[in-house]
Amino acid sequence: MLELKNLTKRYGERVAVDRLSLCVKRGERFGLLGPNGAGKTTTISMLVGALKPDSGEILFNGEPLSGECDPLKRKIGYVPQELALYEDLTAAENLRFFGAVYGLGSAKLTERVAYGLEVAGLTDRARSRVRAYSGGMKRRLNLAAALLHEPELLVLDEPTVGVDPQSRNAIFEALEKLATEGITLLYTTHYMEEVERLCERIAIMDQGQIVAEGTQAELRELLPTAQKRAITLEADEALLELLKSHGLSWQEATERGGLESVFLHLTGRSLRDA
Repeated sequence: MLELKNLTKRYGERVAVDRLSLCVKRGERFGLLGPNGAGKTTTISMLVGALKPDSGEILFNGEPLSGECDPLKRKIGYVPQELALYEDLTAAENLRFFGAVYGLGSAKLTERVAYGLEVAGLTDRARSRVRAYSGGMKRRLNLAAALLHEPELLVLDEPTVGVDPQSRNAIFEALEKLATEGITLLYTTHYMEEVERLCERIAIMDQGQIVAEGTQAELRELLPTAQKRAITLEADEALLELLKSHGLSWQEATERGGLESVFLHLTGRSLRDA
């Protein structure tokens, strides 16, 4: 469905994205994982037309995708890292505005607004002004706005930043349901547990390039033998009981540790605060 070919973007002397290439299949849940400053948001901004690549090509269903007004973009939904909502409007008014921007007719607009509110779990707060919403509620409404025009591909740029565990779980339940409905998901984050729960295939990005790509099992094979052995050591009874109390099997726990170990092995342990 989506193919990025040799995408490059520079900011002065700094190369933010460096000849990046990847493919996302139709119906896939694809994770783009990387530390702060890896180039994830710049890549997504080029994909959705907010930034123009210095070089390279973006193909959607085999056709070149370019510019802010490309009609192919109507098949893409985008959940940005920053909230894109009008706080003085109610939830329903926000969704009606964005639906009107997409040219939805009256009957269709009413139907899609109701759908968006249901997905976001906000039907009973539809008439509340967004200013009064919690951070998690705003994030869920941000997701609903991206679904109004029935996109084939949903692009999410760190959509759970700053939300409480309940809202994060609600967002993931919504995304899992959308995936069963056939929507392709491209999910960017630096949270290991989110990728583990949602994504079938993962690309790890660092310094503007894809440094590894594959399923979770395939990525764990990239670890040095000693690290793999340490991750898969048998647990003692006390640890097994602790894991059980948190609803985890030993296999699940080692798989989670494995992906984080792969990530740190490939991208390093130095801080990325700047």
